Amino acid sequence: MDALLILRNIKVENANTIAGLTWGFPAISNFLGFVHALSRKLPAELKLKLDGCGVISHNRQILSHQPRGWGDHVFALTRNPLTKEEKSPAFNEEGRMHMTVSLLIPIAGILDDSSEPKMLGQVIEQLALSLRLAGGTIINIGAVEILEPPEDYEELQLFYRKQLRKLLPGFALVQCSDLLAEHTGRCVTQDSHAEPLDAWLDFSAIKFQAELPDGVVDEQTPAEWRYVPKPDCGWLVPMATGYRGISDLYESGQVARSRDSTTPFRFVESVYSVGEWISPHRTTDLKQLIWCYHSEPETGWYMCRNSYQPKPKASYAV
Repeated sequence: MDALLILRNIKVENANTIAGLTWGFPAISNFLGFVHALSRKLPAELKLKLDGCGVISHNRQILSHQPRGWGDHVFALTRNPLTKEEKSPAFNEEGRMHMTVSLLIPIAGILDDSSEPKMLGQVIEQLALSLRLAGGTIINIGAVEILEPPEDYEELQLFYRKQLRKLLPGFALVQCSDLLAEHTGRCVTQDSHAEPLDAWLDFSAIKFQAELPDGVVDEQTPAEWRYVPKPDCGWLVPMATGYRGISDLYESGQVARSRDSTTPFRFVESVYSVGEWISPHRTTDLKQLIWCYHSEPETGWYMCRNSYQPKPKASYAV
């Protein structure tokens, strides 16, 4: 990382809140796609590349409501025009949300006199306002900062700590796939018929279990319903982290009606894992919040990953 680009307090309206089987926040691939599009629009003479991003959520408002004041929420959908037969057209349900996020984007490349940080920040701001983020419209960007990290180790740690605290109040989304792998192993040990999907649902489902009082075996005795806690502590959430190929990799132009006729094509399905929302100041290394692409075309994996290493829960300091 030669420099750090920070887009502070990006206000987005009508962003997509559905990510495969999950909902509540856009998939991390939406933010990496935004950074990739922004990187491609940078002037070629700058010789700069935006590589990955960290996501900090400050505020969100999901456009949904409870029809009867209780029970499941339903999305507030738009009314599409009637067809020629005066019937409601078929449509895919679209969940929308308003959100305010900040993005931490590493810059690869040397800043020279022609790419002075203030002027480059203005160029990036104008380009970002012309793009969509997670399908939503960017209506405002609080500030655009381009910072060059110091080379001295102690000064670099102080730099990280200062920038992370400036992102408060907010929560950073990080990857916790190790927790899912450990819980999957426990589930398989306890039940040979358990599948990874069962373990993944334990992080998202709200479960209650009926228990009889100690020493009571009478079936007529009312049971007590007790909440079953999540497999681990923390603000853990299910999330989509990429795609897995379910077909061969076809040559460009071989598949009819593909979106891009110049790029190889492959059918894929979503891949899910577990993430955690943490306060940015809970980590001392800003790089642990950065998500990057990780692809293996030979095996068909196209993933979004970050290098977050959680501390023991008891070691967190306020």
